[in-house]
Amino acid sequence: MNYPVVRIKICGITTLEDAHVAIRAGADALGFLVDLLYPSEDELAPEAAAEIVAALPPFVSPTLVTHAVEPARVRELVRTVHPHVLQLHGGFSLDDIPPLRVDFRHLKVIKAVHVEGAEAIERARRAAQFADAVLLDTKTATRLGGTGLTHDWEISRRIREALGKRPVILAGGLNPDNVAAAIEQVQPWAVDVNSGVSARRGVKSAAAVQSFVRCARRRLSHAPA
Repeated sequence: MNYPVVRIKICGITTLEDAHVAIRAGADALGFLVDLLYPSEDELAPEAAAEIVAALPPFVSPTLVTHAVEPARVRELVRTVHPHVLQLHGGFSLDDIPPLRVDFRHLKVIKAVHVEGAEAIERARRAAQFADAVLLDTKTATRLGGTGLTHDWEISRRIREALGKRPVILAGGLNPDNVAAAIEQVQPWAVDVNSGVSARRGVKSAAAVQSFVRCARRRLSHAPA
């Protein structure tokens, strides 16, 4: 399915000021990194993320991004942060997603799949059976996201085709210079950026955020399906 308007998430928000930078630029969603597996300057304590989320205006989707794998801990984070969307990275079991839906019926769940080869297509298919959307990202030996590295967009396009109407979110190494080409090739439902619009880790560049949104919002040359 092709989309005439691509949604945009600015991830790694650490301050209310940067949240407003993204909102003014036209972002649809903001990502708050909580409980990561490694130290990162854009990680927030749950209470700090909750404070920013509580101050957001309507029609902006706060997204809790976490590497936590224990269901009890994820529930605790959701209750503290009050996100609209939960983005799960790392080893959180797909089988633990349905019970989350019972406890948090308002919550939309995104499952990250790392595109390391064609085997990612089957992993994305399985994730799509449990999650509301699948996020395609790049990982390294030391990071599960925010790498600044792209992956094979041709595989991402094949995943988008395989998942049909299930939304696909493209991440991994996106920036103002390549996001239009990435959207044209993959035709995702949304794009997600962190380091590609950062002045430094944990601080956004207003100019880069504005440029990214402007480039991502160019209409696709393909008619929507």
